[in-house]
Amino acid sequence: MSKHKLEYIWLDGYKPTQSLRSKTLNAEDFSGKLEDAKQWSFDGSSTEQADGSDSDCLLQPVAVYPDPDRFGGNGWLVMCEVLNADGTAHESNGRATIDDGDDDFWFGLEQEYTLIDTETNLPLGFPKNGYPGPQGPYYTSVGARKTYGRELVDEHLHYCLEAGLNVEGINAEVMAGQWEYQIFAKGAADCGDQIWMARYLLERTGEKYGVAVDLHPKPIKGDWNGSGMHANFSNSAMRDQGGEEMLTEICEEFGNNLDEHIVVYGAHNEQRLTGAHETQSIDTFTFGVSDRGASIRIPVATIQNGWKGRLEDRRPASNADPYRVAAVIIKTTKRALAK
Repeated sequence: MSKHKLEYIWLDGYKPTQSLRSKTLNAEDFSGKLEDAKQWSFDGSSTEQADGSDSDCLLQPVAVYPDPDRFGGNGWLVMCEVLNADGTAHESNGRATIDDGDDDFWFGLEQEYTLIDTETNLPLGFPKNGYPGPQGPYYTSVGARKTYGRELVDEHLHYCLEAGLNVEGINAEVMAGQWEYQIFAKGAADCGDQIWMARYLLERTGEKYGVAVDLHPKPIKGDWNGSGMHANFSNSAMRDQGGEEMLTEICEEFGNNLDEHIVVYGAHNEQRLTGAHETQSIDTFTFGVSDRGASIRIPVATIQNGWKGRLEDRRPASNADPYRVAAVIIKTTKRALAK
């Protein structure tokens, strides 16, 4: 019998921003199917998820992907949600907040991140004792004077595609050393699984290069763009029926529930959502066609399609939990359509 290496991956309980954790299980002849990935456990007292006197937490597999980078073959990446010892969802389990189990809602999340030189603790492209030239030339850039980290980024894209993640594109972003990938998925849970798995593969690829991945929404203070995770979303009503009145009502309902969204849109997001650098202020809600300074942008493609299609919530931060972001978007959209 051959051994298979299953990397169990989960989110810890650290606040205000959770981190990825993982450990390896060697199994005999694993099929690669989710139903054959067994439940496992871990020491929650070491991850801020349990007390030392009652430390067992459970890892419940929710998605399995082939591991594209584990030497020797037969490697698998197992995304897990965390359960209490009695099988109930742990309070840190953002996936459990999703109450819509079908794929009627479609999500396209634009994950921005910054690559950090671990020696200088500055973004790639930033000199040790100063700053690079003003932003502008770095967005979708080409060339050694403007583009930093492409080898790592391209390798990450390759691993994501080999693992079966639906990455639809990548690009260099506005600040030096800042990049983005976009993932599209049908269903909130699947989208969250893929974003977290792509984050895991990015962190692991960074380990090989000695480069850290920073998801802070404002990694460099001053006149530099922050990092977000713009959330494009739609459901069948928006795609099939649509109309200016419907989409306007949805946007207005988002504005009526400002705090409910902001609380799950990422820690330290007030440093990014200032009203500058293609953002709206964190305590203000606006929406508009093609407006990248609004809370919600109505894409011109949606207008061209007869006001049918997606909306883009530009407020989620790069460090937000995609499970919780998708869950609250679904809740508010359904509330608007029920009126």
